[in-house]
Amino acid sequence: MELLLTYDVSTITPDGRSRLRKVAKLCEGYGMRVQKSVFEIVCTEPELLTLIDKIQKTINDTEDSIRIYKVPKGSFRTVQMLGTARPLPHHDALIM
Repeated sequence: MELLLTYDVSTITPDGRSRLRKVAKLCEGYGMRVQKSVFEIVCTEPELLTLIDKIQKTINDTEDSIRIYKVPKGSFRTVQMLGTARPLPHHDALIM
C-alpha cells in the first residue's frame, strides 16, 4: 500500500524536540521524506500497524498530530512536482 504520512510535533520544550527527532527517525525507516514533515511510504498492512504502534508510543497525544493518508497504488508515480521537488523511486517497502 502507498501512504502519505504528515506530522506536526510540538517543539516548544526539549521533550517536544526529542519527540520530533524520534518521529522523524521512525518515518525515515519506513519511507522517503518529500518535505520537512511529509513522508511517502510503501508498506504492508502489518508494517503500517507496527509504525502506528511505535508512533503512538512516541508522541504526546495532547500536543502532537500525525496524519496518515492511504493513497491509490501508483499515486507516487503520477505526482505532479513543481519547484525543487524531485521524483523518488517507489518500488517496494523500505523497512530498515
